[in-house]
Amino acid sequence: MRVLVVSLAAAVLAGCQSMPAEAPRATASLQPTKGNKTFGEATFEQVGANKVRVVVFAQNLRPNSEHGFHIHEAGDCSSGDGMSAKGHFNPLGKPHGMPGPQSHAGDLPMLKAAKNGRAKLDVEIEGITVAPGQTSIVGRGLIIHADPDDFRTQPTGNAGARLACGVIKAS
Repeated sequence: MRVLVVSLAAAVLAGCQSMPAEAPRATASLQPTKGNKTFGEATFEQVGANKVRVVVFAQNLRPNSEHGFHIHEAGDCSSGDGMSAKGHFNPLGKPHGMPGPQSHAGDLPMLKAAKNGRAKLDVEIEGITVAPGQTSIVGRGLIIHADPDDFRTQPTGNAGARLACGVIKAS
């Protein structure tokens, strides 16, 4: 009987070890840059080996407008204008363009503000991770720009001033 109990306990423990751990997650609180009122919250959840679900809520945007939205190199919003976040996060040296593995890791879809100045984005992005590694976004900056991203102009998309800045932190 004792052998059976020990064997059963070992099987249960082995089963627990093979259970998947909770997916890595991160958050960012977007605060207005100097002279702006845009703010928001973003969450990031690892949903595949090289794919992250991004959910963003932003407020105080121009009504009925589109705004460039990017992950930037540095997790630093100290400059007041968001420029301390540096350029787009681009660890693989790819050109700026539509979001996906063929472009900068920091290229995200545009935020589209409704007539009330609020925007919501819920999308899965390939080519980035929350988990540690070369394409990890943890510790990077997150920027909402004043203008739409043209997805062509190198290396920035000509998206204009930085309205809000946040730092992506593991949660």
